[in-house]
Amino acid sequence: MTLAMVLVVREQGGSYPQAGLVSALYTVGMALGSPLVARLVDRRGRRAVLVGTGILYPLALAGLVWATEPGHWAQPVLAVVAGTALPPANSFMRSLWARLPLRDDERELAYLWEAFLTEVLVIGAPLMLAALMLTGSAGVALTVVSALGGIGALGLALTPLPEGADPAPGGAAEASPGSLLGPLRSVSMLALTGAMALCAVPIGLMTLAIPAFVDEHGARGSTGLVYACWGIGSALGAVWLGRSQSQVAAHLRFPRLVLAFAVGTGLPLMATSPLMLGLALAVGSAPIALVSACEMSLVSTVADSRSLTEAFTWASLATVAGDAVGLQAGGLLMEPFGPHGVFAAAFGVALAAAVAAFACRGLLGRHAGTSVPTPSAGR
Repeated sequence: MTLAMVLVVREQGGSYPQAGLVSALYTVGMALGSPLVARLVDRRGRRAVLVGTGILYPLALAGLVWATEPGHWAQPVLAVVAGTALPPANSFMRSLWARLPLRDDERELAYLWEAFLTEVLVIGAPLMLAALMLTGSAGVALTVVSALGGIGALGLALTPLPEGADPAPGGAAEASPGSLLGPLRSVSMLALTGAMALCAVPIGLMTLAIPAFVDEHGARGSTGLVYACWGIGSALGAVWLGRSQSQVAAHLRFPRLVLAFAVGTGLPLMATSPLMLGLALAVGSAPIALVSACEMSLVSTVADSRSLTEAFTWASLATVAGDAVGLQAGGLLMEPFGPHGVFAAAFGVALAAAVAAFACRGLLGRHAGTSVPTPSAGR
């Protein structure tokens, strides 16, 4: 969406600073509004919130595209509104897996498939945007994508759920009365989100280093293919390695996976060509989806079950924040140190994330006071 917004503002005749402002304000609205919207889901149930945001979100973006222009006061306002009204479908879906009466191995498999689909979307979403732009304009593409998001939220709102799977009304109010931080009042949840943010910093660093490396070797046209190797390796790692993971407790598995992620992050340092970089990314990215799935499983255990939607939202924001820090740091490091210097920084931060994950194993092993019932049959 942020890429699409930049393209829309430029298409409307706006400057890059104007495009950057609109995209940044959308992100600010998302960062400030998402936890509050998610808290509404936990307090009032999913239906009203998902229906409301599922309608408001595409309307705000349609207004930004078709009823405003760069320099008009309404454009940045609508960007903030759209970011704030982003439907909390992902966070609710993740909290739903925790609330459903599943065995631990079934729940972990659900989180693994969600992590796998996320990797597929990392590859497919930009391709879908490009395909839409071939048949129309950036404005049409953004309108269609936002409408699809709204339809998905409405579909989730209207899907029948088993009894007890919806958040209990007033639950979040009891879990965190009068607290702006909500689930982050828990030391375990705070430690987990900190580790997640640290794990995301190398992703941001490498996102900038990969195209710079490919460009440095005179093969700019293969940048998309090299990026695809990164996502494909992670997706294959989820399918190949995922089923064997649930035999180890999540709080013990998490630091090991982060260490494997750190080792994989160091492989691009040995690349001397775009082909070797693609291979290094394909092999080194194998633990990424597994780390993500384990993070989601840990959120479902360390967070209070009465505020799970908000907890998953904070976890997502931690990842977004870490990625943004990595992108900014990569930009500052690129000129003096080059792509290999940025790859080295990513490797160093990933090792620091592994150390942090091992350090907080004890905290992550603590379950929240209010837990989700889990059937024991078949264990």
